[in-house]
Amino acid sequence: MDIKPVRRPVRPQAPDQPVPTLQRPIQQRPLPQRPFGPVQQPPLPPIADAPNLSLVENDNPRLKKIRKRKKWLIVIASILAFGIIIAGAAWVWYQVQLSPVNANNTSKIKIDVPDKATPNDIATLLKKEGVIRSKAAFSLYTRLNGVQNQLQAGSYRLSPSETSAGIIDHLVRGGVDTLTLTFYPGATLTDAVTKAKNRTDVTSVLLKAGYSQEKITAGLNKVYDHPLLQNKPASADLEGYIFGETYEFNSSATVEDILNRTFDEFYKWVVQYNLVAAYKSQGLNLYQGITLASIVQRESGGNDKAQIAQVFYTRLAMMMQLGSDVTYQYIADKEGRVRDTNYDSPYNTRRYVGLPPGPIAVPGLAALRGAAMPAQGDYVYFLSGDDDVTYFARSLDEHETNIANYCKVKCQII
Repeated sequence: MDIKPVRRPVRPQAPDQPVPTLQRPIQQRPLPQRPFGPVQQPPLPPIADAPNLSLVENDNPRLKKIRKRKKWLIVIASILAFGIIIAGAAWVWYQVQLSPVNANNTSKIKIDVPDKATPNDIATLLKKEGVIRSKAAFSLYTRLNGVQNQLQAGSYRLSPSETSAGIIDHLVRGGVDTLTLTFYPGATLTDAVTKAKNRTDVTSVLLKAGYSQEKITAGLNKVYDHPLLQNKPASADLEGYIFGETYEFNSSATVEDILNRTFDEFYKWVVQYNLVAAYKSQGLNLYQGITLASIVQRESGGNDKAQIAQVFYTRLAMMMQLGSDVTYQYIADKEGRVRDTNYDSPYNTRRYVGLPPGPIAVPGLAALRGAAMPAQGDYVYFLSGDDDVTYFARSLDEHETNIANYCKVKCQII
């Protein structure tokens, strides 16, 4: 059976009837009128009428407790901060005081720590000698490391370039230090002309080894009883007698011990090569032989020492001045005068005939032997050329030719 849908009739709308809407008409309200000028504010209540908050807080026990706790925390934090600053400053001071007195000064100072010296005595001694910055820091370090009673007596060679920790370790280990010294052929007892760092004179070598100027002066001025010094005039100093060699000594050695050792080394070669008899055959005693050898040493730069000695012996035989520039240069430097070829001194062999009054430097073994056994020849002149080669001549004309050809720079130096 077919079911048909029911259709309801639609009511037609009138074409002129407006469609209904849900909007309401907006009602226009007039704006309130305000007078021109500043807005009048309502008056504030009197201060007396406002509540006193501080009284309220003060009356609150919990707030009082919190405020009191904050105050204590601030005090404690301030104390801690101040303590940290003080501790940091103390630590910095401590580290600085343990650092080297002079990191650039590597010279050694001979220090003798006596038996039964207390840690304070040792600190006082080291401070006085200038190898530590602070006695207090030194003593504190020994206590903190538990070695204050382990510092040993003895003779030490310490440097301002060492830290206090290094020095303390040195003293704890103890033992005997050794000292190595090198004296150089051609060096003099003192040298006030050469730059300080390049000095090789005897005094400078001993100063660098840690000996004081007073002890060095006393050692050099002492009268020694040694066979090497035979024929040496009592008024003559030790110039030329400190034999050039490298030596090793106990650190407790005195300047006198060192000088005696060099005399022994020197005399060993005198005996071995029979130099006393050799010089005698040339008409010289040992002192004069050493004097001539010292001039040969300063004039020579190579294997020509025996030939240079031959020139000097030839001139001595001719009663002619030795004409050695190094002799007047030596005495001018020693006396602090300007070098002058006409300098009036018996050491100036340009002006005076014969040997100078004494040695002018430390002669090496080759110079000693060259002066004892001169080479054969009839040369009367020699010069060291700009190429460091020695040129010999038999006549003045030949010598002047050598100057013109080989000595354009050196021969202009006074």
